[in-house]
Amino acid sequence: MTDDLNWLSATKLVKAYKKKKLSPVDMTRACLAQIARHDKKINAMCLVDEKAALKQAQASEKRWHKGEPLGAVDGVPTLVKDLILVKGWPTLRGSKTVDRNQAWDHDGPSVARLREEGAVLLGLTTTPEFGWKGVTDSPLTGITRNPWDTTKTPGGSSGGSSAAVAAGYAPLALGTDGGGSIRIPAGFSGIFGHKPSFGRVPAWPLSPFGTVAHTGPMTRRVADAALMMNVIAKPDLRDWHSLPYDGRDYGKGLDKGVKGLRIAFSPALGHADVDPEVAEAVQKAVNILRAQGAKIDIVDPGFPDPGPIFRVLWWSGARALLGRLPAAKKKLLDPGLADVVKQSLEMTPEDYFDAVKARGALGTQMRQFMEKYDLLVTPTLPIPAFDAGKLSPVDDGTGKWVNWTPFSYPFNLTQQPAASVPCGFTKAGLPIGLHIIGRMFDDAGVLRAAEAYEDASDWHKRRPTLEG
Repeated sequence: MTDDLNWLSATKLVKAYKKKKLSPVDMTRACLAQIARHDKKINAMCLVDEKAALKQAQASEKRWHKGEPLGAVDGVPTLVKDLILVKGWPTLRGSKTVDRNQAWDHDGPSVARLREEGAVLLGLTTTPEFGWKGVTDSPLTGITRNPWDTTKTPGGSSGGSSAAVAAGYAPLALGTDGGGSIRIPAGFSGIFGHKPSFGRVPAWPLSPFGTVAHTGPMTRRVADAALMMNVIAKPDLRDWHSLPYDGRDYGKGLDKGVKGLRIAFSPALGHADVDPEVAEAVQKAVNILRAQGAKIDIVDPGFPDPGPIFRVLWWSGARALLGRLPAAKKKLLDPGLADVVKQSLEMTPEDYFDAVKARGALGTQMRQFMEKYDLLVTPTLPIPAFDAGKLSPVDDGTGKWVNWTPFSYPFNLTQQPAASVPCGFTKAGLPIGLHIIGRMFDDAGVLRAAEAYEDASDWHKRRPTLEG
């Protein structure tokens, strides 16, 4: 069992710690060893603080021996995306434009809650520059690779977190999602990723990309994400968008299944072109939900592709963040991001406010659509992972990554909770994800359905070979 420590789930770990059958120190060492063995090839980590992690693990071990854990994740190794502040660590956001020589005095809200409950923070995971795209490479940290096939991308922008969790570096990781950045890499990397309802998990500083950006858990098991939600959904006054804390236990009722739930299945949202292997795997997953007693309707929500709306809002955020950079620093940017900033200069205030209005109409439409249904399911992505280092599987200077992610960004615009759960593999051995979208504020319903599917399948049990 010692050789497999790093693959244990957080929920199993906490139970083993309580019974004094496992040590947080041994678990932390196993995770650090896994990083040391494989990250030269995968490149999912941009900072590993072995000394601090072992110190935290030793303190946790003493607490467990006394029967006095700090909280729900005491002693559980955890990773943080390099967009979220961690006290004492330079959060460089994948960019050469950020000065590392400054005070790093704050934990972001989710990190603060995890630290308060005893999580062992191992390090920071890679991100594309400022999290701007759906793959993970940056001028600062290079190319992050998919553990299932290192010639392929793990997705992005939380690709470092997804690759790390898939490769067994830690059971828990934090990601952010402004257009699919948790769900895209979860789908490509074969893990579970949950984008909570907007405001459910406090964030600070607020994203420069505005109210499409969410923070959430990335794990190998749904129950671990529920455990993590119990911690990171606690309040933080620094986020003025955050929802009132409701004290929900996301693990409670997780095993209720989907019997009687009304689920809308939209195979293509009415406009996406889906790879046949992906479509087949998702259809089989839906059939499993039906066999478990869910009432499935094949129906599209009925909106046209909201990509143009999303691009105006996202591009405008990039302009606000980087448009006033000095020329010398602009030269350091990812060329694709620099081009987004350039494109954004052509957008007018009228374009922006038209997009805000159209977004509101989309949100209203989805609230009304979801009155009839408990959940909406789609593929997470229309395609399997493509070659690492590419922005898109097709050359397109305007759409960038938005054109191949039609299932994710609409639900950032609407702010609904959504998750990706593994539902199969292509013949080439690349993961496929099932996308589960809930009513606004019903994160528990999304997690419950994901758990029901996970319980009826074994895709989450597979591990990449990690050869070389």
